[in-house]
Amino acid sequence: MFVEVPDGFGLRLPYHPPYDWAAIHAFLGKRAIAGLESIAPDGSAYRRTIRVAERHGILTVEPAGDHLWVALRSIDPVHASPVAERLRRLFDCDANPATIAAFLNADPILAPMVAARPGLRLPGAWEPFETGCRAILGQQVSVTAAIGLAGKLVAAFGTPLAAPVGGLTHVFPDPAALVEADIALALNMPRARGAAIRALAAAALNDPDLFAPAVSLDAAVLRFTAIRGIGPWTAQYIAMRALKLPDALLVGDVGLLRALEAGVGRPSPAELLARAEAWRPFRAYAAQYLWAADEAAVKGR
Repeated sequence: MFVEVPDGFGLRLPYHPPYDWAAIHAFLGKRAIAGLESIAPDGSAYRRTIRVAERHGILTVEPAGDHLWVALRSIDPVHASPVAERLRRLFDCDANPATIAAFLNADPILAPMVAARPGLRLPGAWEPFETGCRAILGQQVSVTAAIGLAGKLVAAFGTPLAAPVGGLTHVFPDPAALVEADIALALNMPRARGAAIRALAAAALNDPDLFAPAVSLDAAVLRFTAIRGIGPWTAQYIAMRALKLPDALLVGDVGLLRALEAGVGRPSPAELLARAEAWRPFRAYAAQYLWAADEAAVKGR
């Protein structure tokens, strides 16, 4: 349902409780792109710029009891349904935490992690192409470095808002803005990564269904690894965040391997893959719990 308000409308997004708002707010906050996103320091809200039917606007999301409340500015209410669908994927409102927890509790390492974070969600994507660009920018660099590059990308190639609000100044560049751009020069980064973003932009322009649901995880990975500059790690990340495939797994991710040490040594990527067979079809959720535990352990050192 939506409620019309001055210069926009509001949406109510129900979810299956419990909902770990603090975790998803922290996830989005750590990855917030300057000019595109902002978070309230007290954990109360997330804001970002959006493009809907060629109109530019701003959304604000905050918890409200048994649902998330979304306020949208400068977006026509006629688009309420598709906007709500995209937001439900971004905030993983349709996941059933009880079902996922019951499944993952069978793993003795995961069980205490699941108990520690009831209602942990698998963050999705507002704009799949944006998520693909983020994944490429994150190749072989830290999250902080990748977000810094993304901010430069938005400033150089994004579309400025007619009326900036606070630190929100641009919408993310669409594929047409990047397909022929000299991204590596503008961002002072390896040319191969700039070429990969251009290749992704070209693929998105050539195939309107590039980010459509896939028949399987393997099919999704093959779809994206066919694009020059996108390897299995990046393809799995896109499958996890943009396509919302719950069995996606970033096998060689250092955070996952570190979280599984459990006093007996860090597993190899092959050992992680073998162990993760027991987590199917929720390997992406298992990864989310492992990342959360690893981040908490790193902060505690």
